[in-house]
Amino acid sequence: MRKIAHALILAGLLSCPALSLAADPPAKPKPVIPALDDVLEAWGLTLNGYLDVSYSHLSTTGAFTSAVASRVFDARRDSFSVHQAAFTLAKQPKEGFGALVNLIAGEDADVIHAFGTAGTTNFDPTQAFVQYATGPVTVIGGKYVTLAGAEVINPTQDTNFSRSILFGYAIPFTHTGVRGTYAVNDKLSLILGLNNGWDQLKDANSSKTVEVGASLAPLKNLAITAQGYFGREPVTAPFPNPQQGLRSLVDMLVTYAATDKLTLILNPDWGAQKNATGFTTTGNNTAKWYGVAAYGVYQFTDQWRGTLRGEYFNDKDGYRTGVKQAWKEVTLTLAYLPTKNIELRGELRLDRSNAPGGAFVKTDGNTSNNQGSVAVEALFKF
Repeated sequence: MRKIAHALILAGLLSCPALSLAADPPAKPKPVIPALDDVLEAWGLTLNGYLDVSYSHLSTTGAFTSAVASRVFDARRDSFSVHQAAFTLAKQPKEGFGALVNLIAGEDADVIHAFGTAGTTNFDPTQAFVQYATGPVTVIGGKYVTLAGAEVINPTQDTNFSRSILFGYAIPFTHTGVRGTYAVNDKLSLILGLNNGWDQLKDANSSKTVEVGASLAPLKNLAITAQGYFGREPVTAPFPNPQQGLRSLVDMLVTYAATDKLTLILNPDWGAQKNATGFTTTGNNTAKWYGVAAYGVYQFTDQWRGTLRGEYFNDKDGYRTGVKQAWKEVTLTLAYLPTKNIELRGELRLDRSNAPGGAFVKTDGNTSNNQGSVAVEALFKF
């Protein structure tokens, strides 16, 4: 009996999980997967992007009598559009080497694509450059957006839905080359660069375009920039073209914060293309264009903003639009931001040209000097 009792006690002790020789080892803690923000921060990287979609109604076919589009990104008459789905990955330290990559997919990509890249893929490597910064000097090399203009390709940095006349017809979109910036002090910066020319990933000739610029902030609420581009360019496509001449552009931008809610912006442009045979009747065959855009941006509340834009563009030789005309437009845009990541816009716009016989092609094949549009836009930012 004593042996049986001892056996039962031993069996009971072995069956207890705490004392069993066959007990399972303690469970290992599950690995913690770091959040994407933590990974980016650890590497010194930033990642952001946006989605830009819209519906717009245009009163014409969206083309001039020259067959050139009469709007920049919103040239479709009645259509839903995915303009841009984009992201930017960057590492830009204040000291040392860095880089930035900005990729865009969508309908706008075919408009801004540079010479040397496909134009029917709905995809564009808009910016891709390396950077080196030391003290007051920053140098970038690769492909980057132009200094010229009040508006940019990224819609989240604009306050209107439709782009201005000057954005699409007076200035370039991008450049490929090298750009150096020297911050003289906290109020003045100087810029000098050398690039392939206007919207050229692959150079259309052996000449290079010089880029010069200056940024001045004389007052806390006043900023002034001036930039110029000077270089020999092909007069017309297709590239390469033996007909070439000096192309010049002078662009200025004045931004004045009149109050905490009201910002006023003025953007004048002047450009010229030499050896533009077939566009001018003057002795030096220099085609010229000039214009000015003015903006009033009013922040009603944190969620509501209104922007009124008016501009005048004179394409006296028809070099930029294919129509000899003085072109005016006025645009009213109302924006609502229900959250910090979402922005909704509604817009009314009216364009008018003084071209004899009409500049805009209507849907019935006739021409008109008036063009109007109504549009709604949704932006999602991350």
